Amino acid sequence: MTDGDTNLPTIERKLGLQIWVIENMKMVPVPEKAYGTFFEGDCYIVLHTKRTSRGSAVDLHYWIGKDSSQDEQGAAAMYVTQLDNALRGNPVQHREVQGHESETFQSYFRNGIIYKKGGVASGFRHVETNMYNIKRLLHVKGKKHVSATEVALSWDSFNKGDVFLLDLGKVLIQWNGPNCSIAEKSRGLALARSIRDSERGGRAQIGIIDNEKDSPDLMQIMKMVLGERRGELREAIPDAKADELQKANVRLYHVYEKDNDLVVQEIATRPLTQDLLQHEDCYILDQGGFKIYVWRGKASSLEEKKAAFTRAVGFIQAKGYPSSTNIEVMNDGAESAMFKQLFQRWTEKDETQGLGKIYTTGKIAKVEQVKFDTTQLHARPELAAEQRMVDDASGEIEVWRIEDLKMQPVNPRGGTSRGQKTTPEPAIRLFQVRGTDEMNTKATEVPARASSLNSNDVFLLTTSQVCYLWCGKGCSGDEREMAKMVADIVSRRDKHTISEGQEPAEFWEALGGKAPYASEKRFQEQVAHYQPRLFECSNQTGRFIMTEVVGFCQEDLDEDDVMLLDTWEEIFLWIGKASNTYEKNEAIASAKEYLKTHPAGRDLATPIILVKQGYEPLNFTGWFNAWDPYKWSDGKSYEEMKNSLGDVSAISEIKVDLNNISLNKRTLSMTSLSGPSMTSASTEYKSHFNHNVSNSYSNGSKTSNSPSLVPNGEGIYSREVLMNKTVDELPEGVDPTKKECYLSDADFHDIFGKSKEEFYQMPKWKQQNEKKQCGLF
Repeated sequence: MTDGDTNLPTIERKLGLQIWVIENMKMVPVPEKAYGTFFEGDCYIVLHTKRTSRGSAVDLHYWIGKDSSQDEQGAAAMYVTQLDNALRGNPVQHREVQGHESETFQSYFRNGIIYKKGGVASGFRHVETNMYNIKRLLHVKGKKHVSATEVALSWDSFNKGDVFLLDLGKVLIQWNGPNCSIAEKSRGLALARSIRDSERGGRAQIGIIDNEKDSPDLMQIMKMVLGERRGELREAIPDAKADELQKANVRLYHVYEKDNDLVVQEIATRPLTQDLLQHEDCYILDQGGFKIYVWRGKASSLEEKKAAFTRAVGFIQAKGYPSSTNIEVMNDGAESAMFKQLFQRWTEKDETQGLGKIYTTGKIAKVEQVKFDTTQLHARPELAAEQRMVDDASGEIEVWRIEDLKMQPVNPRGGTSRGQKTTPEPAIRLFQVRGTDEMNTKATEVPARASSLNSNDVFLLTTSQVCYLWCGKGCSGDEREMAKMVADIVSRRDKHTISEGQEPAEFWEALGGKAPYASEKRFQEQVAHYQPRLFECSNQTGRFIMTEVVGFCQEDLDEDDVMLLDTWEEIFLWIGKASNTYEKNEAIASAKEYLKTHPAGRDLATPIILVKQGYEPLNFTGWFNAWDPYKWSDGKSYEEMKNSLGDVSAISEIKVDLNNISLNKRTLSMTSLSGPSMTSASTEYKSHFNHNVSNSYSNGSKTSNSPSLVPNGEGIYSREVLMNKTVDELPEGVDPTKKECYLSDADFHDIFGKSKEEFYQMPKWKQQNEKKQCGLF
């Protein structure tokens, strides 16, 4: 796709990511292997397309590096506007500033974002002619969304609460602060593995320091690069995050031209309703300075649409907000889920509810009622979740009633009786019926008086002679059909259907006479199209903080966290088995606070459901794609991932020119580096560091009749010297419990039929079995 009036490059219509960097005021494509790496002196354009139930959703971001030039920033904004036009206003546009990216942007890079120094604007592009000739320190932050910033090679850059990666090209050393959580360590390891696999072709070794005393060899290398550490490490630096009270402070502004002047007028605060947005105008929605949204009406002028970003930036400046404040611009009819969820209700044309029922203005679809097949719950877990099914209905049901603070079993035939004594049934009863199918219909008994009626629903009034089906003006055909089914359960008496306004005198007499009742026609709610949202909950700082996980999956449920899943009709609190006691105890209070402070003004009676790790019901798991019920029993813990890297001794030999001292991994020890020459050696080392690596890999072939006993410089041996050998027959330094580590990638794949990465992701017992079969146990 191209645009003849612009300098846009060809844009492919495909799902997933496309990224360009601004070079000499032009969009230059970034190779896929470099996705997730951003130079601090550059500006980038990121296009993301994904499938949705309504077709596809397109997000268009322009990213601003902290050292980028104003010209580049202007060019990026211009290209985004042109792309928006070329894509016919379908994309949601985002302005992203380095270090303050939106959750949506961060969700594209699951292994993390790396910021590199340099760029076109600074006159320096850091091009690595040798991918192993690297010496840098990365500061890794975040539990769910990880970013890594290149910092000074100094102990002064460290703190007790974060992860740091010392990248030496052929070796990556992950240093975990003493106050790091398991989740932070796991995310850091994922980033280290990503660098190893994508940037180094899988040929770098990773070492991890969880406790400095337990890793003397790795610490020695760090001290040689960074020097001796003097003084205490800095305390952890808390992340600056907006609390829920700040996010709840939503204000809507009307933006329009008056006498050639731009007017920005506040028109509403929480809770906002969709009818406030008029198609002829543009609006700014300020979410407490946390995020700025710009909505462009479909009938607004072209000039107004083009000036959207400019006006939003001007609004930020006028309000005194940080220049890094995230901006999201969208067109009428192409709103983002985040934007719609700030409104109390949001309806769309041809909105679908329940099991595929479509409601259109002025017309109600006639839907044939078909008995629901519960076997679909297994094949379609998302359907089970949407219909709020907690299980597949198998097994027995036991019910207890809390009586005098004790659990009393309830007889299935005794209803809600106390002490198994049946309460006499009232002569007149009134039930409110809500629901559109067999799976979501509920009948609730309400006081039998006229004030209990509501024009939006169907009510059943039972008397000693008859059962009335009273149909309010706002109810749908499906609701009436469901009420008829409920009526057969509630009463065996004759059924009389009556419409609101045509009630016989006997109806009002049974209710004690006429009285005012709710008669406003309800707005069809967005519930069926509400996109579930997952949050990591924290209240440890004294403020209620929630971090959203966009595009979430089961992997985002960390064992040491409490997570909140919001499906609009229900709030789930997932309790990780390793979460701390404080967060467990505060979970319910946190959920209530979330509802109370929600910008849309949520119903405080929304059900809150506690879910324990390993015991998740269908109406929870169905919101996750490809839920694995065995993950908690068979999944890899952080320690297992760490062990799969091999022992420290498996790190290939590192040769360092240091006053003629060779730091071979097999001879590296505290004593070899101690003594009076250490101080001068360390000083010289800081000014000159070089580790020699060989890029050659053994392909398993022999150059002579006898297998070579000399590694190729990377701790790699031919298969002949490793397979079916006793401990005494192995080369010196080879760990007999990890023989497979010393195979070349080619030999490994040839022997096991899979890569090392795939092999170490298997359960330990499977690894051992395969090693036995291949003579490497």
